Amino acid sequence: MKSFNGDDGSYVILTWVGDGTGVILVLSTISAPIDSFLEGGSSRLYRSTDYGKSFHDISHCINNTFIKEEFGVSVGPGSSVILTADTPVVDHPGGIIFTSTDAGATFKFIQLPFHLAQPITYHFLNPDYLVALSIDGGLWLSLDFGAKWTKVHDGVHSFSWGGGINLFFSYSQIDTVEAEERGDLLLKRTKDLGKTFTTIHEDIYSFGYIGAFLFFSVMEDTRSPRVMYFSSDQGDTFSKALLPSASTEQFYSILDGDEDMLFMHVDNPGDTFFGTMYTSDDRGILFSKSLERHLFDGQRKSDFTNITSLRGVYLTNRLGEDGRIRSVVSFNRGGTWRQLNKPENVECGEECNLHIHGEHSRNNLIVPMLPLSEPTAIGLVIAHGTVGDSLSSSQHPDVFVSSDGGYNWRGTLRGPHHYSILDSGGLIVAVEAQREVQVKTIKFSTDEGQCWKSYNFTDQPFFFAGLASEPGTKAMDVSVWGFRPEEDGQPMWVAVTIDFQSLITRECNDQDYEEWLAHSTNTQDSETDGCVLGVKETYRRLKKQSVCRNGRGYVVRKKQSPCLCTREDFLCDYGYYRHVNTSECVRQPSTSNKTLEICLNGEEDELLTAGYRKVPSDRCEGGITPQLAVQTVIRPCGVKPSPAPPAKSTSPATHFDTPREKLVLILVCAGAGIIVLVAIVSALLTVRRVVYRNRTPVYRFSNLQILDDDICNTADLESATSSNGTACQQDSDDDLIG
Repeated sequence: MKSFNGDDGSYVILTWVGDGTGVILVLSTISAPIDSFLEGGSSRLYRSTDYGKSFHDISHCINNTFIKEEFGVSVGPGSSVILTADTPVVDHPGGIIFTSTDAGATFKFIQLPFHLAQPITYHFLNPDYLVALSIDGGLWLSLDFGAKWTKVHDGVHSFSWGGGINLFFSYSQIDTVEAEERGDLLLKRTKDLGKTFTTIHEDIYSFGYIGAFLFFSVMEDTRSPRVMYFSSDQGDTFSKALLPSASTEQFYSILDGDEDMLFMHVDNPGDTFFGTMYTSDDRGILFSKSLERHLFDGQRKSDFTNITSLRGVYLTNRLGEDGRIRSVVSFNRGGTWRQLNKPENVECGEECNLHIHGEHSRNNLIVPMLPLSEPTAIGLVIAHGTVGDSLSSSQHPDVFVSSDGGYNWRGTLRGPHHYSILDSGGLIVAVEAQREVQVKTIKFSTDEGQCWKSYNFTDQPFFFAGLASEPGTKAMDVSVWGFRPEEDGQPMWVAVTIDFQSLITRECNDQDYEEWLAHSTNTQDSETDGCVLGVKETYRRLKKQSVCRNGRGYVVRKKQSPCLCTREDFLCDYGYYRHVNTSECVRQPSTSNKTLEICLNGEEDELLTAGYRKVPSDRCEGGITPQLAVQTVIRPCGVKPSPAPPAKSTSPATHFDTPREKLVLILVCAGAGIIVLVAIVSALLTVRRVVYRNRTPVYRFSNLQILDDDICNTADLESATSSNGTACQQDSDDDLIG
């Protein structure tokens, strides 16, 4: 155990640095009153190099400088660290940062020529490339990890890295704040780190970047609502987004996205706390209905969750017509949704399913954690939930575990807990969530939650503040940290790191692993069993009864084989929706035409659709094709059709950096006179084509905003070790809807 004696900091943040370095930094700060002799406050910096077993005060390495609370510690790729000093603006030409490239062993003092308005942003691949925004709207760039800074633009409102070294930013030539309100910002891009610039569009209101898609909303006319554009080639070309029919005054929120598709929520008019979820095609142009009555509460919180431990799995909550919240899961990227199965070890009545607490519940302090999954822990999902007809705020939430990506569940811990996945899923740890009770016990499981053991990690309990493990789930160490009240009323911060290598000593061998077919439902049809998104995936993963270490060298292994195409490999296309309790796609009444012409990037894209399109990233081969599947013919605008394959973006996927302002879109009906309907009559059928002025769709938008117990008890272990956790915040406390 590490006690930070004499440290009565009112705020503590703990962070891991690097992968496999064993380095932990702890920053303790105390803010001074305004009339204090201290200039802002004081802080101490501690460092551990042995996974938290011991800490050393290294405050002298940064000249005992007071570090900011809100964004004082920033860890980047590799072993890079930036500390930002809390420097008064008055009488100081610029701020101060300390940089380290060796995980905090040494720090370099740097005097900035500006004051930071927000945290410095790393490039996601090259930590030497840094971008910063100053309090006067200057955009600054450093190519040598902060040693030298160059101002590349003035009047900047927000910025975001794109693919490669593309950097996007919005700016105003006059007043940034008023320009944002008027939609007078300009969107620019630099492809060469500030040497040259390209204006992508004028009169924008806001922008964002996610997956491989750039989005921005435009104020085309002061009398008209904003229009949302998209680009899948880093802004070289862009087009208006095309969505199915929607009523006026609805906001849009992007839930998730990658290089293949986007999930978008369209809010219902009024304060209904629900809307409709749509999925896009691989160009981000056409959006199709995926899920109705999707919960999205008044605080802009959605329970949408990507289950990263199994491909194609997403989890979210719906608000029923009876006002109750129910959980649903999709195993094919939003193609179909269904309720979760009842946990196998829970008894209940006829109307019985598992319902998962998400961001909405955490924000209301009902549960302490969101559902947890990791790409290296194949099939493993841990979540808080209740069993019954719907999600309940009065029923005590328990912890449930799935080992197959959400198909089947079992109750594993009673009451709310903080939990973490270690050793690539070979070990799960949990600490009971106690707000007013001091803790001294950690629970752990080596069989994916089937059986739990308890270990008392200290003889002196303390109030729990955080549970943290090294990023990447490969570690065998977990840190528990908190505080113990002193006689003077000030907290004494305590950190304990438990090293489970002293318990699990054996390295796994080939006999400890088994072949597991993902998405298997044990059907009699062996050809289709396990087929999801066009492929079967067989993983090599640890047997539940094996008590051994995967180790840091563990790599996920899988075998893939293509599947024949079935109806499950297709989504309902633009203007269609999946009818309740069927797999058939039915045309929306407002889009009765079967042929749609749109002009994209100088080419006329004639979409001959009658209901279906393949799920983005689906790799099925042969098999069936729905009778009315999509056919796309591309030709230059104004030229007669000639068959050609659809154009597809090759933009690489990149990490998404959320802009400073949130981007929420509001769809408004298009003005009269923009849509021209042309009736074409032939001997065989009558087709109405929607032709758009300037060959572009006319759906209009406003402000796009992207938006993060039965226990097998045994005797206490005989050994453990010492130290750590992460920072915590409090949220408002409201009951669940309904």
